[in-house]
Amino acid sequence: MGAGWRRAVAITAVGLVLAGCGQGAKSADGAIGKLEIMAPADPGGGWDQTARAMQTAVSGAKLAGSVQVSNVGGAGGTVGLQKLANERSEAYLMITGLVMVGAVETNASKTRLEDTTPIARLTAEDEVVVVPADSPHKTIEDLLNAVAEKGKGVSITGGSAGGTDHILAGLLLKAKNIEPGKLNYVPYSGGGESLAALLGKKVDAGISGIGEYKEQIKAGKLRALGTSGPNPHADLNAPTFKDLGVELINWRGVVAPGSISAEAKNRLTKLVTDMHASQTWKEELAKKGWTDTFLTGNEFSTFMFKEIGRVKPALQDIGLVK
Repeated sequence: MGAGWRRAVAITAVGLVLAGCGQGAKSADGAIGKLEIMAPADPGGGWDQTARAMQTAVSGAKLAGSVQVSNVGGAGGTVGLQKLANERSEAYLMITGLVMVGAVETNASKTRLEDTTPIARLTAEDEVVVVPADSPHKTIEDLLNAVAEKGKGVSITGGSAGGTDHILAGLLLKAKNIEPGKLNYVPYSGGGESLAALLGKKVDAGISGIGEYKEQIKAGKLRALGTSGPNPHADLNAPTFKDLGVELINWRGVVAPGSISAEAKNRLTKLVTDMHASQTWKEELAKKGWTDTFLTGNEFSTFMFKEIGRVKPALQDIGLVK
């Protein structure tokens, strides 16, 4: 065997291995050799935490040969969504959630969640509306009546414009037939900043995930006027917004590239289902305080498309989308 021929064989073999890795190579028994998970945000936030919790659980349960997490931040996750559209690996997942549903609309993203392959909803967190402990607003009706009367004289803080907190504010005003133009929403990039504004009496009310405000509510510094989930939260003495006909959960899940095969979709769905059943994932949920809202298949697809259908009108009502 000549040296040139052996070198050609070696180069071909390396090329095949690299090609296999690029496509998310499967092992002989059909399991995923290399799983890639993209958090479409900078490190440290909820999407990044979810991606790394998945990495821990998948690795712990030995459901893939290796698990790699990457961060692609920008524009409410739509930069990552565009990258996903060009991804050709069939062992690739991207974290998504309600925030991205809104960001697609506010950023007029050409790539949409409808272009992806839905795999699973994983977790959710209820939103809470709070006021400083000495606020005259004792109920959500008190707060909304004040908005109806004083308009922009009542300020409500929360996360980024067009995000979950902003959407909930819009839905609450709509439920009481209050003109959306009366909403004075003060966006902050993080829960810590909105908390400081509340405690410093710079704003009248705040909206965030329960985890952001829970300790201050328990300490008696903030009063919870209500929560946005389907059931009362176990740790808070506060009603839900059911009587107003408003329900909203800040959900997170995973989607795959829209181009993957039916076989790859089934393989990824099984992997995430097995991960969800693992002890390591249960420990991650408990550690982070996340609510388990696992959903796959057509049920998740239906849920996601329903969310898309109701978020755009909510953003139109608050003037962020035409």
